[in-house]
Amino acid sequence: MSVDLVVVGIGYVGLPLAEAAGTAGLAVLGYDISSFVVAEVAAGRSHVPDVPSNRLRAMRAKGFTVTMDPGVLSTAQTIVLCVPTGLNSDGRPDLAAVRAAAETVAEQLRPGTLVVLESTSFPGTTDEIVRPILEKHGLTAGVDFALAYSPERVDPGNIRFGVRNTPKVVSGHTPSCARRCAEFYGRFVDTVVVARGTREAEMAKLLENTYRYVNIALVNEIAIFCDRLGVDVWDVLHCAATKPFGFMPFSPGPGVGGHCIPVDPKYLLDKAEREGAELGIVRAARSVDDGMPEHVVERVTRLLAEIAKPLPGAKVLLLGVAYKPDVPDTRESSAIRVAVRLRALGADVSYHDPVALAVPELGPPVSDLETALWTADVTVLLVPHRAYQLSRLASTARLLFDTTGQVPGEEVVRL
Repeated sequence: MSVDLVVVGIGYVGLPLAEAAGTAGLAVLGYDISSFVVAEVAAGRSHVPDVPSNRLRAMRAKGFTVTMDPGVLSTAQTIVLCVPTGLNSDGRPDLAAVRAAAETVAEQLRPGTLVVLESTSFPGTTDEIVRPILEKHGLTAGVDFALAYSPERVDPGNIRFGVRNTPKVVSGHTPSCARRCAEFYGRFVDTVVVARGTREAEMAKLLENTYRYVNIALVNEIAIFCDRLGVDVWDVLHCAATKPFGFMPFSPGPGVGGHCIPVDPKYLLDKAEREGAELGIVRAARSVDDGMPEHVVERVTRLLAEIAKPLPGAKVLLLGVAYKPDVPDTRESSAIRVAVRLRALGADVSYHDPVALAVPELGPPVSDLETALWTADVTVLLVPHRAYQLSRLASTARLLFDTTGQVPGEEVVRL
């Protein structure tokens, strides 16, 4: 039996992709190496917030299943790799999951199949890493099977843009591969943009996220400078954002986190280093963004000093440890770095998050937020989840430090 699509990696990218394709009428199956993922999908419990359990059950009713049996790959007309590309312990690109997925696909690859990589990586990954693995059993890309790259553009928690209405960049190892890829995504995505080649598409993805990374660094640096000058950075940003051309607003914060923004520029820098290129602006942005958790700790220390309270032994409550509002994901969260640094300096740190799961390295979260707010020497808002009543935080906390600029009131101290 043949299926239209097998998605490899049923996570925050793979599951929404499978849902969009299935909604358009494609026969979709999933492959994952996680027994947890397989069991959760089988039980109709979604592990991906952007695809609630009721929608997952609707997918199941149409025949969607996830298996750990790689044999399912041999039944696919199209295979899309949606596996993670993070950093290793040395902070360098880690393509172990991509290599492993490609090896698994290679064992099951049949002539005529379209294989698409969606995982973010540096230019050359599709051609230099994935293609040789897929070709090692005698099939040739562009001849016996189609090979393509189409960067994922998933934004967890974004209720406005999803798979269908977010323009999809596609590319191919050959022009015919690109056409095949464009035809595939055109079945369930409104707008398809064809890149000149896989390297251009890979670079476009890195540019998109590095653009955000650099601009966040710019406003973070301005925020630090405004603090030194005694200037209200939030009023500065409000005024600047009224310009109808030539300016795009970004907000300062405690640092960058998540699966993309703090990671992808490092893929770009790693590739540049190997090519002997110097991306000075990106390196400078990395220095600023990486230093923001330390700046937050410095501000907390100063605030405590103003009430004659030394940081060692002070009770510090952190609100929000996810990497962005209203998502449970804590990967690369700057809030965790703030907490770890405060504890290293002797602070008595507790935390609360209405969305994220407990963070093992921080211990269990506080259960009684009201009590925690009025007993903490200082409360630091790091992630403005919708579940927080911001005005109530300001009225209940003894001292509130808002790193997000969203809490109203003159008594609030802002980044």
